Amino acid sequence: MRVLDREALVRGMLERTPPPVPSDLYPEVVRRGGRIRRRATAARRLLWLALLAAALAFVIWASVARPWVEPPSTTTPPVSDW
Repeated sequence: MRVLDREALVRGMLERTPPPVPSDLYPEVVRRGGRIRRRATAARRLLWLALLAAALAFVIWASVARPWVEPPSTTTPPVSDW
């Protein structure tokens, strides 16, 4: 298809009148949009809750395990009386 043919085809499509929209379309769109928005809000809250739970679990693990403390050395024998 040549460029001029494509341009003529696009112009013809743009000059046509759009098809009529059904009158009951708006309430259906509003209903579906509300449902999508509620699902997105619930998913966002669930992700924040999961992030909070992971942060809390990390803080509890770090306070119990104390990974920043160097473990005691086990290679040196205990000192006994001389």
